[in-house]
Amino acid sequence: MTHPGRYWHALDDGRIQCDVCPRYCALHEGQRGFCFVRARENDQIVLTTYGRSSGFCVDPIEKKPLNHFLPGTSVLSFGTAGCNLGCRFCQNWDMSKSREMDTLADAAGPDRIAAEAERLGCRSVAFTYNDPVIFLEYAVDVADACRARGIKTVAVTAGYICDEPRREMYRHMDAANVDLKGFTEDFYRKICFGHLQPVLDTLVYLKNTGVWFEITTLLIPGENDSDAEIDAMTRWIRANLGPDRPLHFTAFHPDFKMLDKPPTPPSTLTRAREIGLGNGLHYIYTGNVHDESGGTTYCPTCGEPLIGRDWYRLTKWSITSGGCRKCGTKIPGVFESHPGSWGPRRLPVRMRPPSA
Repeated sequence: MTHPGRYWHALDDGRIQCDVCPRYCALHEGQRGFCFVRARENDQIVLTTYGRSSGFCVDPIEKKPLNHFLPGTSVLSFGTAGCNLGCRFCQNWDMSKSREMDTLADAAGPDRIAAEAERLGCRSVAFTYNDPVIFLEYAVDVADACRARGIKTVAVTAGYICDEPRREMYRHMDAANVDLKGFTEDFYRKICFGHLQPVLDTLVYLKNTGVWFEITTLLIPGENDSDAEIDAMTRWIRANLGPDRPLHFTAFHPDFKMLDKPPTPPSTLTRAREIGLGNGLHYIYTGNVHDESGGTTYCPTCGEPLIGRDWYRLTKWSITSGGCRKCGTKIPGVFESHPGSWGPRRLPVRMRPPSA
């Protein structure tokens, strides 16, 4: 299942360097990169997971989370194995940290995925569970197959990618949720084994594209949840991305290599939301907790509740012609005249044989 990779070059010492992400893994023949799925074979970089998935599931789009992109619609979600970050708190570690190719249970090429999404009535396909950066070639081909059928694509990503592959990937995407894991270099270096600046570069780049994107930060007690860090982060977002960029603060639960931390108290999310709103951001949401107020979209001008949410169920719709029904303020995002009706359902999917 190997597929020729892009973005690499030969080094003078005989190694080949992968240039997809800022790790710049330099490989001898037969070696794999940190992500595990990009490898050196026959003096080139190949993708070892092309056409193979760790599983498919139909989800509500709000679960990605995207609150301003086709609300209420269903999305066909899938990922592969591996990851190019090493987050100690990873909540999808069974897939993203997998070193067993048997994790990849479903085989499906781009056309088959697009056809299945169309059959299931999904408005979009999401590359999620692990980061599409590391299966760039597969994700781009799936996105092209989806676009040919009028289906949109969503990258759920940590944004840890180099400039040239970043430009290619987002030429093919319609939406993204970027995981801004913290707002200090120390947090990224010690907890995620990466760096902050490439993620900020991705966010600034996306601002100047036609890709709709939202931001998620998982707040971990004692690690990235201080008032000072949240204040700095939300000020940076306001200054560099504008007041209308949706931001999701979500609750951590103990997992993977961070079992010694307690779950995030709901009060922490509420406090973070208040700090961000105070810094001029218009759309801040709380996640992984039951908080109807924190999940609802409000008009920043008149305060009218526009899209009510109870977990992943829409309870109110007060948007017309892309704006507030009460005062007419335009609401940023990708909206249709009516919301979808998928609701909170989660539907595991097995890929049908090509002849089915």
